[in-house]
Amino acid sequence: MNTEKDFSPLTPNIVRALNDKLYEKRKVAALEIEKLVREFVAQNNSAQIRHVIQVLATEFALSQHPHSRKGGLIGLAACSIALGKDSGLYLKELIDPVLTCFNDSDSRLRYYACEALYNIVKVARGAVLPHFNVLFDGLSKLAADPDPNVKSGSELLDRLLKDIVTESNKFDLVAFVPLLRERIYSNNQYARQFIISWIHVLESVPDINLLDYLPEFLDGLFQILGDSSKEIRRMCEVVLGEFLKEIKKNPSSVKFAEMANILVIHCQVSDESKSTNDLIQLTSMTWMREFIQLAGRVVLPYSSGILTAVLPCLSYDDRKKNSLNESQESVGFSNISFFTPASSDRSVVNLDLDGIVQVLDRHLHDSSTGMMTRIAVLKWLYHLYIKTPRKMFKHTDSLFPMLLKTLSDESDEVILKDLEVLAEIASSPAGQTDTSGLCDNSDSKTELHIPSGVQDGQPMVVGSKMTDLSPSTPSMNSYFYKFMINLLKRFSLERKLLEVRGAFIIRQLCLLLHAENIFHSMADILLKEEDLKFASTMVQTLNTILLTSAELFQLRNQLKDLHTQESCALFCCLYRSWCHNPVATVSLCFLTQNYRHAYDLIQKFGDLEVTVDFLMEVDKLVQLIESPIFTYLRLQLLDVEHNPYLIKALYGLLMLLPQSQAFQLLSHRLSCVPNPELMRTVDHPKAPVKDKRLAQPHIDYSELLQHFDRVQSKHLEVRHQRAGRSEHPDRKLIL
Repeated sequence: MNTEKDFSPLTPNIVRALNDKLYEKRKVAALEIEKLVREFVAQNNSAQIRHVIQVLATEFALSQHPHSRKGGLIGLAACSIALGKDSGLYLKELIDPVLTCFNDSDSRLRYYACEALYNIVKVARGAVLPHFNVLFDGLSKLAADPDPNVKSGSELLDRLLKDIVTESNKFDLVAFVPLLRERIYSNNQYARQFIISWIHVLESVPDINLLDYLPEFLDGLFQILGDSSKEIRRMCEVVLGEFLKEIKKNPSSVKFAEMANILVIHCQVSDESKSTNDLIQLTSMTWMREFIQLAGRVVLPYSSGILTAVLPCLSYDDRKKNSLNESQESVGFSNISFFTPASSDRSVVNLDLDGIVQVLDRHLHDSSTGMMTRIAVLKWLYHLYIKTPRKMFKHTDSLFPMLLKTLSDESDEVILKDLEVLAEIASSPAGQTDTSGLCDNSDSKTELHIPSGVQDGQPMVVGSKMTDLSPSTPSMNSYFYKFMINLLKRFSLERKLLEVRGAFIIRQLCLLLHAENIFHSMADILLKEEDLKFASTMVQTLNTILLTSAELFQLRNQLKDLHTQESCALFCCLYRSWCHNPVATVSLCFLTQNYRHAYDLIQKFGDLEVTVDFLMEVDKLVQLIESPIFTYLRLQLLDVEHNPYLIKALYGLLMLLPQSQAFQLLSHRLSCVPNPELMRTVDHPKAPVKDKRLAQPHIDYSELLQHFDRVQSKHLEVRHQRAGRSEHPDRKLIL
C-alpha cells in the first residue's frame, strides 16, 4: 500500500498497524480508531466520521492486499462500537464493504468479515432491520460455507439477528418475502437448513403474520421436505405442522385457493420410490384433507386436479399404502363431502364437472389402474350421478361403453360398484329426458339398439299383444334398455364372462333394479336374438337364476299364481324366449303350475334331438324338483285327482332319462305318489279334474305351443346347416 497517500484523519501509525500481518497490531490500530471516532462523535463532526468510514472501506476493506482488508474490517467494527446508538446513521456505509468480504476467497477473511458484522449488528440492534434483506442474503451464503470456522461465526451472527427480529415490531415482511421465495429453492442442505430455521423463527413471532404470505413459499417448503437429510426433513415437518395449526385456528384468513394447486402438484405419484417422496405425498394429502374440511366449496374448482393426484395413490403397493393410508382415508373419496360447504358461506363456486369426468374416464380406460383406484373412480361416478344427475347425463354416452367393459374386470368389488353406476344411470329420472340414440364413440361391440316397440314411455311388445309393465314396477329410462341390450351383447361376445360372472351380474342387477324389469326386458331382447345357440345358453342361465336365487324370491311368487293380467303378460314374455331352451320352458311351466302345458311340451320332446347336453339339462331339472324351490310342487303330488298332468309330466321326464342317478331319484319320488282311492275321503265324492288354464283367460296356450314349435324348428334348421358345413358334425346325438 502507498504509505505516502493521504489517509487523514487516520494517523500514519494507525495506517501502518492496520496493514500489519499480525492481528495484535491491527487490534491496537482498531482501538485508536475507536478513540478517534469517539472524539468526532463528541464534537458532532459527522463529516469526519463519514470520512473515516469511507477510508476504511475503500482503502482497506476493499483493498487488493489481504492484510489491508483484515485491517479495514476490524477498523469498521471499531467505528461501530465508537458510534454506539448513533451507528444507525452510518449502517449502509459500515455494512456494505463487510458484506463484500463475505465473497472473499480467503476463509480467514470471510471469518473476520463475519466477526466485524457481528460487532456492527450487536451495537446497532433494531436499527439494522431496514438492511435485513442484504444481511439475510449474506448470511445465507455463509451458512453453506465449507470452512467450519466461518460457519461457526455465521451461526453466532445468525442467532443475534434472530434475537433482534424476535424482539422487534418493525420487521418489513413485505420486503423480505420475495427474497425468501428466491432463496427457498436452494439445493444446498446448509442453505435449506438456514431458510427453514428463519421461517420457523418468523412464524413464531406474534407481530409477524407469515401465514398471509404462505402461498409465496409453500411450494419451496415441500421441495425441502424431500431433502435427503433426515434432520432437514424433520425441521421442515415441524414448520409445516405449525403452519397447519395456524390454518386450523384462523381458516377465515387463509388463502386456500392460492395454495390448492401447490398441494395438487405435490400429491402427484412420483416414479421414484424413495421414502422422501412418500413423505411429501403424505403431508400434502394431509393438508389437502384439512383444506377440504375447512374450505369446503372453495376447493371445488380444483377437484379434477385433486383426483388426478390422489386416485393413483389408492392402488399403491403395501409399503407405500401403509404410509399413505391414513391420509387417503381422511381425504375420503369414499365419503365425499365436496358438495357440503364447511360454513354457511354458499358463494357461487363452479364445479369443474367436465374436468372431473375426464379424469375419472381416463383412469377407467387405463389398463394399469389398480383395483382400489377403479373402485374409487366408480364411487365418484355414482356420487356424481346422485348429486348432479342432469349434468352427468351429458357425459353418459361417452362413459357408457367403458362402464360396460368394466363388467369384465377381475374384481368382484369393482363389478359391484360398476353395476351400481349402471343401475343408477338406468333408473335415474334425469335419463327420461335423454332421447339420444347411439353412443357416438361406441364401437361395434357395444352398439346401442332399441328393440322395436321399446322406446321412452312406450309399452313393450310381447308376441302379438301389447302389455305394460306391472304398475308396481319402477319406470326405467331409455338407458335401461340400452344397458340390457349391450349387456347381452357383451355376454354374447365374451362367453367366459357369461360363464364365470353372468349369474353374479344378473343377480346383483335384480337387487339394484327391479327383477321383473330385468327378466322382462332380457326376454324381449332374446326373442329377437339371431344367434340361437347363445339365446339358448342365455335362457338356461336366466332360468337357473330365476329358480335358485334368493334375489328372485318375489318374482317367483309372482309367477306361481297367474291370476293377474300383469303376471300373465310376464309369463308369456318369458315363455316366448324360454322356448329357445325346451327344458327351461318346462321348468318355467312347473314354476307357474302350468302342468298340463308342461305335459304337452314334454310330448313334443320326442320330435327333438335328444343330445347329451339336453339330457344333462333334464338331469339338473330333476335335481331342482328335489330342492326347496319346488316344495309346493312335491306336496301337490298328494292331490293326485287334481294334478294328473303334473304326474304325467314327471313321468314324461322319467321316460326321457336313461338309467341314471337322476332317473332313480325321480323314479323313487314318483313311487311315493299315493293311490288316489286311498287319498279320497268318504264324505267327498270324486271331483272332476279342473283345467287350471280356464282361470287364465289372458294366455293363449295353443298359440304358445305353436310358438314353441316355430322356435325349435329354427334351432333344428340351424343345427342342420352347421352339420352340413362340417364333415364330422359334433351333434352328440344319443341313438
